[in-house]
Amino acid sequence: VALHSFLIGIMLLFTTDWVLDFAGWTQVSHPFFPRQSGAFHIILAAGYLLEYRKLGTIGLMLLAKATAVVFLLIMSPWKEAWSVPFSGITDGLMMVGMLVVNRMANRRAT
Repeated sequence: VALHSFLIGIMLLFTTDWVLDFAGWTQVSHPFFPRQSGAFHIILAAGYLLEYRKLGTIGLMLLAKATAVVFLLIMSPWKEAWSVPFSGITDGLMMVGMLVVNRMANRRAT
């Protein structure tokens, strides 16, 4: 999940126009906010890894993914680009997957 967030961040920072076009936004007046989103994705990826390495927990990942799911699926996804509902659904699947894998790993560790 951290690698996914990191790669999304890199793509938003350095291939902004291509990513936006691919995601379904053909008209974006200025790339500042998409690039800022890229920077935040990279920060989150680092946070995921640091939290897990230091504490062995995934709270930040769960909070970020839950927030993303709610935001993406409530923000008129069917009127926006195809990537909005797709991202909401895939973030939800990643969140559930992380929770299941983490719980399985914790059971084996005890």
